[in-house]
Amino acid sequence: MKDKHIVVVGGGFAGINLAKRLSDQKGLQVTLVDRNNYNFFPPLLYQVATGMLDISSITIPFRTLFTKKDNLHFRLGELERIDTTTNTICLSTGPISYDYVVIAIGTESNFFGMENIEKNALPMKTVNEAIKLRNYLIMEGEKYTFCSDEDEKRKMRNIVISGAGPSGVEIAGMIAEMRKRKLMDIYPELKGEQLNIYLVDGAPTVLPPMREKSQKYTQKTLEDLGIIVKLNKMVSDYKDDKVFFKDGETIETKTLIWTAGVTGIKIKGIKDDVYDKSNRLKVDAFNKVMQYQNVYAIGDACIQKTDPEFPEGHPQLGSVAQQHGKVLADNFVAMVKNQQMEPFKYVDKGAMAIIGDQKAVADMTFPKTTLTGWFAWFSWLFVHLFLLVSYRNKFRTFWNWFNAYVGKGHSQGVMVGQTVTDNNAIEN
Repeated sequence: MKDKHIVVVGGGFAGINLAKRLSDQKGLQVTLVDRNNYNFFPPLLYQVATGMLDISSITIPFRTLFTKKDNLHFRLGELERIDTTTNTICLSTGPISYDYVVIAIGTESNFFGMENIEKNALPMKTVNEAIKLRNYLIMEGEKYTFCSDEDEKRKMRNIVISGAGPSGVEIAGMIAEMRKRKLMDIYPELKGEQLNIYLVDGAPTVLPPMREKSQKYTQKTLEDLGIIVKLNKMVSDYKDDKVFFKDGETIETKTLIWTAGVTGIKIKGIKDDVYDKSNRLKVDAFNKVMQYQNVYAIGDACIQKTDPEFPEGHPQLGSVAQQHGKVLADNFVAMVKNQQMEPFKYVDKGAMAIIGDQKAVADMTFPKTTLTGWFAWFSWLFVHLFLLVSYRNKFRTFWNWFNAYVGKGHSQGVMVGQTVTDNNAIEN
């Protein structure tokens, strides 16, 4: 019997766990498709953006991961459309036929229709965006040293981060730690100057998905770090170096970092009515897309309301995506063996967020408790090291963390792909 061909579109948490789980499975050939040739670890993007980690610490080429896995293949290409009548996906690099296709493309930043913010703010969803943000922050520091316009310098001293979820909290805390520990040593021209860090969100609390104890501890810790936390503040525009809020308040700044939300990505060839209002694909208990027989979706790309514990859908977390990938892989194996498939049921292990040096929060499920402070911080480090895909990533990340936390320094302060002579480098 001919092997079944599974095409997985997207190599994030969900896609890579699906592919790895199916390695060496008889009767199945797997092709993973991605527009990048590498897997990366999104929870640590902010550490790349702020210079704590090198890019290589959180990335690894797919082909390296698939070495000696005879049934795993990689194809570089951008998804253009899916033709469900011919069972073909169309890529920028050519077509691929499939028996089953799995959509694991994740999400993209949601700017809520605000064109100026989409054009001028700095998101942090991809490696390229993290590098751009790092380049931007370094370049702003350099520009400050030779800027003679006091109005411009005042705007440069304000950094606004929109979105007080884990990403926003973590990058705000990291910048605050940099300000406290290293910034004045690196930029002596900033001595005596006040760098203002604003963390703003339309919600009434920081870390909305987490428990009240974690929220209160996090807000107090952020404020102790000197971060100005503004809640119930909806950003409405960003133009002329000014962030506008719906209540009429404004903040002058050259830097708006956007972590305020995500949205799904619609795919040509898939019916509009199988998407929800956030552009997530509606799937059944086995992650099969509604109205299709051989199209599946996993991770942040889908919404699944069949789990009794999560009737409105699962949170968009890496742990959900990982479990989606592993369970669907097991179900594909069961299909080949004509065995019964198992419906997906999420095992909630809790949530974590790091705030600063030796400061973090962790909502644990087993046992049900909330950790704060040093122990939560250590737990965060351990869990994230464990979750990195390869031993090479684990070692490099550990070494960079060791240098940063013990040596009180940051491993990376290099602008990549631009120089001071490149006038359009930041904008482009």
